[in-house]
Amino acid sequence: MISNQILQNTIDGLKGITRIDLCIIDTEGKVLASTFPEADSYTGSVLAFIDSPADSQVIQGFQFFKIFDENQLEYILLLNGGSDDAYMIGKLVVFQIQNLLVAYKERFDKDNFIKNLLLDNLLLVDIYNRAKKLHIQTEVRRAVLIVETGHDKDTGALESVRALFGSKSHDFVTAVDEKNIIVVKELEENEGYPELNKTAKVIRDLLNGDGEQPVRIAYGTIVGEIKEVSRSYKEARMALDVGKIFFDDKDIVGFSTLGIGRLIYQLPIPLCKMFIREIFDGKSPDDFDEETLTTINKFFENSLNVSETSRQLYIHRNTLVYRLDKLQKSTGLDLRVFEDAITFKIALMVVKYMKYMENTDY
Repeated sequence: MISNQILQNTIDGLKGITRIDLCIIDTEGKVLASTFPEADSYTGSVLAFIDSPADSQVIQGFQFFKIFDENQLEYILLLNGGSDDAYMIGKLVVFQIQNLLVAYKERFDKDNFIKNLLLDNLLLVDIYNRAKKLHIQTEVRRAVLIVETGHDKDTGALESVRALFGSKSHDFVTAVDEKNIIVVKELEENEGYPELNKTAKVIRDLLNGDGEQPVRIAYGTIVGEIKEVSRSYKEARMALDVGKIFFDDKDIVGFSTLGIGRLIYQLPIPLCKMFIREIFDGKSPDDFDEETLTTINKFFENSLNVSETSRQLYIHRNTLVYRLDKLQKSTGLDLRVFEDAITFKIALMVVKYMKYMENTDY
């Protein structure tokens, strides 16, 4: 359960204090961490010690100790020296490793609970019972952030985010699949979406600073009870997808900022195809040339203002009117009329959504 790196760091620190060589070996005789190179030569003695009833023993000038986790033998500790002082130091090291086992098991239990909570795998009564047992507050404000790293099984990014939030915080960092890191962020009463967005920026800057592929981050709405955390997670997942479709220039997207995009995202594809067929008479907005599409997008950006759009496109007002008239003849929609403009805008978004779904494996 404890990584070999953590075990190595622990015994390196203990050697720095005690100036005594240490080694940790698993129950199959494999060296997991050591401060001296010849640890492998003690494998035979370790296996014999495992089969013996003794919990500690001096063999070949080394103190051997068994380290248990709830009566289950986990590790063997070797400590250089056969004196009483060496024995006492060995007992302290065993105590330290056992405390590490307890701490990591608690973190694993919490991690497992959070995963099942996010995925809606728990009954309501089980949510509150397990939260109480794990000392997790149930009525605090939380929101879920999803960090897409672009790499499968990116354990380095996961550990970086965990280190950012620290083990003593009330936030939880986990992963429910191979591509995304999940942060369940606790918020104070005076904190809201601006603070949540700042948190997302900190995570983005941390991971992008490592020189890896740029990350995308999405977050759900703030909820007030632990039973609602799964809803915030589902919203964050939707925001991640909708952001890729309609806000591809943004690397941080909140569910509450999605607008009409989140409604289009939930439309059945057959309905979308029927809508586009009716609006464009079997054609597609992709059939328009680049000049026409640029004109349309700029016209929408300027809230259907002809004068401002022509100024920004560096064209005469009459040229813009000519383009809009030409578009009206081919589609039957006059973008200067609000209702037609809304229909056209939605149609463009629907086409984007359909393209995304065609290129995505679900």
